[in-house]
Amino acid sequence: MNESSYIARTSGLKAKDYTGYAMIDAAGCLVFSLVTVLLQKFYTDVFFLKPGFIMLMFIAARIWDGINDPIMGRICDTVKPSRFGRYRPWILYAAPFLALSAVLMFLKFPGVGEDGHTVATCVYATATYIFFGMAYTVLQIPYGSLASVVTTDEHERNRLSVARSIGAALGSIPVLLIASFAYAPRVDEAGNKVLGENGKVITDLQYSPVIRGVVIMAVCSLIMLIIAFTMNRERVKTRPQVPEKGAALKAMRLLFKNRAFVAVSMVSMLLLSGQMFTQSFYTYLFDDYFHANWMNLATQACTYSPMLVMMFLLPRMAKNIGKKEVTSVGVAAAAGANLVLFFLRGMDPEPLKWIFLALNFVSGCGLTTLVMQLWAMVTDSIDDIEVKTGSRDDGTAYSVFNFFRKLGQVLSAVCVNGALMGMNYKVEKGAVQTPENLHTMYDLATLIPALLFGLMALILFVWYPLSRRKVTELQALKETALKESYENRQIDI
Repeated sequence: MNESSYIARTSGLKAKDYTGYAMIDAAGCLVFSLVTVLLQKFYTDVFFLKPGFIMLMFIAARIWDGINDPIMGRICDTVKPSRFGRYRPWILYAAPFLALSAVLMFLKFPGVGEDGHTVATCVYATATYIFFGMAYTVLQIPYGSLASVVTTDEHERNRLSVARSIGAALGSIPVLLIASFAYAPRVDEAGNKVLGENGKVITDLQYSPVIRGVVIMAVCSLIMLIIAFTMNRERVKTRPQVPEKGAALKAMRLLFKNRAFVAVSMVSMLLLSGQMFTQSFYTYLFDDYFHANWMNLATQACTYSPMLVMMFLLPRMAKNIGKKEVTSVGVAAAAGANLVLFFLRGMDPEPLKWIFLALNFVSGCGLTTLVMQLWAMVTDSIDDIEVKTGSRDDGTAYSVFNFFRKLGQVLSAVCVNGALMGMNYKVEKGAVQTPENLHTMYDLATLIPALLFGLMALILFVWYPLSRRKVTELQALKETALKESYENRQIDI
């Protein structure tokens, strides 16, 4: 092969490669969706934890991540690769711990999750949540880094990003069955159904269907990760870095000096925050305000169904129009749809729920443009750092990017629990929410996403620099960088 074919020699993905790569995120999201959709509601309604404590616990876990994530990133960059590659083996290492930690978060036993055992429940919830976060880090940082060594071709990375997003969407669906159907009507001592102040039957989250569903999803996640390990291949074989004093800090300084990387990290943080807020807060909204738990499933169908069309259109749109250009318009549309929902407050909930679902579909179409291109944009920003500085630390880069996403979880926790405290949400067993609480709940469920998505659109329009023209230039510079790395024996092909 001639010297101009380094990108061609490190690309050439087939259907198996895309499927195997997508399966990793599908497996991860099977258990991560339990956190985004169900855990908040489980903590308040089954463990009877106060929103203030939940918020502090989430913040404490993220502080630990600030230490844990960079350590994992440096391990990925500096440990000698095995015969399976540098990043791929971690999929196998993380699988059993991720499945176990997911089950432990929802496990209730004597002395935990019962009246009179608040301290023990708080300690147990904190320990298991942090354990899950660490196991998820062991999977996600190597997984993100894997994209850089699976292929170096920009268009294949776009398709990988789309495949990953589809995998994440498919992995996020099963939890909605639990969120929609793990409820039962509340009855009084005489066996009569209990009505709220608005005349609707009150329903309560049930422990038994939740834990059964969690165990099934954890086992499926474990099996899928083992299969995905066999389906992936590293085409760029990186050599282990020689540990140098201050190398980690130097790598992080380069990341934070790069405008593209910081911008896409901020956007990802806000995106995950908005997604987690709606997924968690909607369980309260649909249960208490609309009294229609089936809307958990319906709204996610509205959110993710655009992927069925976008999976075919987005790679071509990104190529012809540009990732920055497409995603910024899409996210702005999502912000607008949520803002319209906010101004519809005061309508009767019965007809409003259908408008709510329709505008969620509009919002889903807009967000899909970003969700399906986000990971390609991250890799573009890491390429941008490499061609400008000659330095590439994928593990460190994805650890920082992953930490921004976990900050998004903190922001979501603050928004969700702050909203619950602000509206004086009643977590006591048998509590009934007041009409004033319910109206505040609707306002916050629509206004907060509108603000988060609007800020994302602003960052993409104004701050993120990698337009279509600049990405094309970047790909040409990437070819030169690959050639130099190969000649300097920094990589094998």
